[in-house]
Amino acid sequence: MIVLDTHVWVWWVSGVGELSPRAGELIAEAVIDRALHVSCISAWEVAMLVRRGRLVLTMGVEDWVARSEALPFLRFVPVDNRIALGAVRLPEPLHRDPADRIILSTAQTLGATLVTRDERLWDYPHVETAW
Repeated sequence: MIVLDTHVWVWWVSGVGELSPRAGELIAEAVIDRALHVSCISAWEVAMLVRRGRLVLTMGVEDWVARSEALPFLRFVPVDNRIALGAVRLPEPLHRDPADRIILSTAQTLGATLVTRDERLWDYPHVETAW
């Protein structure tokens, strides 16, 4: 079971950016196993990036997210109270980015590996990461 960091989700769905061979393998396996997850906070992050002009999609953000939601092997994980509180309780040291904390908490709550290119998260010992 894996959770995709926001940038990995965008790159994978859009076919842009460079996924590592390992990330590609993990995603392919998760698709087959129907064990591919994205935190709902990532939809918020994508919408914010589009709004700020830092990300350009080929369609409106609502349609882009809806196409991901329609994939039968991808599950969006809501930010429930367990995940929200877990994001606050993550052991330090950890940077303060709230979206990253929620994504880490999502992976930790699910017992999943977080697929990320974010080097700041690779060394975090409390959540398994892969790239």
